Formats: sequence, structure tokens, C-alpha cells
Amino acid sequence: MRYDLVIFDNDGVLVDSEPISNRHLAAYLTELGHPTSYEESIRDYMGSAMHRVHELIQERTGRRLPGDFDEVFHARVFAAFERELAPVDGIFDVLEKLVAEEVPYCVASSGSHERIRVGHRTTGLDRWFGEGLVFSAQDVGRGKPAPDLFLYAAARMGVAPERCAVVEDSPLGVRAGLAAGMDVFGFTAMTPAEKLTGVQGHFSDMAELLPLLS
Repeated sequence: MRYDLVIFDNDGVLVDSEPISNRHLAAYLTELGHPTSYEESIRDYMGSAMHRVHELIQERTGRRLPGDFDEVFHARVFAAFERELAPVDGIFDVLEKLVAEEVPYCVASSGSHERIRVGHRTTGLDRWFGEGLVFSAQDVGRGKPAPDLFLYAAARMGVAPERCAVVEDSPLGVRAGLAAGMDVFGFTAMTPAEKLTGVQGHFSDMAELLPLLS
């Protein structure tokens, strides 16, 4: 292994949450008078923190989203997670091998700590991500594409940015990892490779990740 730390994005990389989340986000925005298709939600918001949704809607329409928008949205998404959420295929094998090889890892997500924990409890990933291994945009105030979250995670884990590998599936996340001075590997299960530019390598199956990291 040529890296001292592997930093995973959460949504779409550890848990298969992006279809669920963006389906509900598009529906709720449309309900509030901001017509949004599923494809548009993926394009504009995948990989971003909630503040980006508020900022883009206000920028485009001059209107603010309701004060309870985040609370209502998350209640709907968490209920859907309980019914539908699954881990990304092959991720348990990757984590088992990292543990066996004693390679440190963590998660750095634009989602809230609550969102991360709900997803991990539902899918069994909480076994792999205990206290000290979960970092959220809530911890730094600015989500991706700003590099703050990745830099914070690396600092807390005691690893220099240039010794970190980031595993991402969104253009915003890739931009954040590159801005942090880290090597980024693009997971193409939902995003075409041509949209994940500047990465060290692309992969479409988790079985392909460890050979890339090595």
C-alpha cells in the first residue's frame, strides 16, 4: 500500500444512498415550487453539503428555502434509508483488507454526522467506523468542493495530505480532494469517468480499488 491513509466519501461510496437522497430532494424542491428532476438533482447537488442547496436555490430564484427545510428533508430521507438503504457492493471486502494490512482509513462526508450514522447503522457499516473515524462538513463549516473537510480529516488522523488517498464519486468531491493536495480515485458507478477529471485512476467495481491504491 503506497498511502498512509485512505479517506472515503460516504454517499455513493460506502452506502448506496445517492439514488434515494436525490429522488427525495428533487421531489421536495419541486413540491416547494422549485421544479427539479432527479437528473438535475444529481447534477447540481450530488456530493455537496446542504448549504449548497440553499445557496443555489436563492441564487437562481431569489427565494429562500423554508427554515425547516433540512429537518423535513432529512426526516424523509432517513425514513427511506431505513426501508431501502444498502451498502455499496464490495465495500466490506475492501475494509476487511485494509484492516488486515493495517492501513488506516476514515470517512469524510458532506453529509451531517446524523446522516452518516443513520446510514451506517442501517447497513452495518458502523462496525467499521467507530468514534474518531467519521468526519463531516459540520466539523469545518464548508463542504466540498472546498478542501477543508479532507484537510481536517487528515490532520485529525495525523497524516500529511500528500500521503492520503481519497475515494470519491462526485465532481465536487474530486475537486475537494485535489484542492487538498491528495491523490483521488474516481468511483464511476453513478458518474461517468469523463466527469471525474484529474484523478489518479477510475474504477467501477470496488474489487478494482485496492490494486489501484497499491
